[in-house]
Amino acid sequence: MIDRFTSGIVGAPFGIKGFVKVKPLSGETKHLLRIRSVTLRQDGGERLLNIEESALSGGKAAPFLVMRFSGYDSPEAAKALCGAELLVDRENAAPLNKGEYYIEDLKGLEVYTYDGGEIIGHINGITEGGGADIAEIRLNNGKLKLIPFRKEFFPEINPEEGRVVLQNLWILE
Repeated sequence: MIDRFTSGIVGAPFGIKGFVKVKPLSGETKHLLRIRSVTLRQDGGERLLNIEESALSGGKAAPFLVMRFSGYDSPEAAKALCGAELLVDRENAAPLNKGEYYIEDLKGLEVYTYDGGEIIGHINGITEGGGADIAEIRLNNGKLKLIPFRKEFFPEINPEEGRVVLQNLWILE
């Protein structure tokens, strides 16, 4: 299992004190408001930065997350962080509800048939789609298939055992 997750992307400077807007990738903000340090990944490098302040701004109609990092006390300095990824440890990632999984924990899981338990491939990745997430399945023959990642197609999802079960093979046609 992966130990760190990309939880947000640093955006443009906000205000005159060095704050930056942060786009949370999960849509959740509470977990990001609690952390006091974060690893930023940018241009192939990583660095640990302390968070001086974080808050929701923009009012109730359209709230957004802002952060100010130690050593970045002006809009000019903060602009250098634009585009950086916020990496957080698993314990600081967005909390999961029952039946939810971190996408990173699904990558590489073996895909089994429902009726015979035969391994037909593995999950290559999960892509966000309009109506549902899409599972990218790399079949044993090398072909890539896209399947809605929904309970009716995948009735059993078990990252701990390294497997998911595909309900019907017809969807691969």
